[in-house]
Amino acid sequence: MARKKRDYSRTLLPDPQHGEVLVTKFINCMMLSGKRSVSEKIFYGALSSIKERHGTDPLEVFNQALDNARPLVEVRSRRVGGATYQVPTEVRPERRDTLAIRWLIDSARARSERTAKDSLANELYDASQERGNAVRKKEETHKMAEANRAFAHYRW
Repeated sequence: MARKKRDYSRTLLPDPQHGEVLVTKFINCMMLSGKRSVSEKIFYGALSSIKERHGTDPLEVFNQALDNARPLVEVRSRRVGGATYQVPTEVRPERRDTLAIRWLIDSARARSERTAKDSLANELYDASQERGNAVRKKEETHKMAEANRAFAHYRW
């Protein structure tokens, strides 16, 4: 009989400026080669840039951008009798956050602004306005799941 699996998930501390755990998670995912201070400088610079340019609460823009980029369903590959089907499945809440953060960071890095701070600020603002590459990625994922809805009975 198999032993019960232990939960190895770590609890993140909220960030010192805003007191949000999601901000800490975002900064951790943005970090390259363990350079947290660089990542923090880019993120907080992007938030201050949003506040300067648009005059809105930057944390609200950040949360709205995450909400607009979170996928509800995704497709997963299942092998049934020699054939591989793309089966639509619901996304767990932790994975929703992770995918949204990853898509926002990737699409910000793919932008061609002068600095990382500007590209992140513009991507966050675009995502909060329901445009931008991260939101487009979410919509593509939802379209793929909708197209493969016929295979939903292969879920288990």
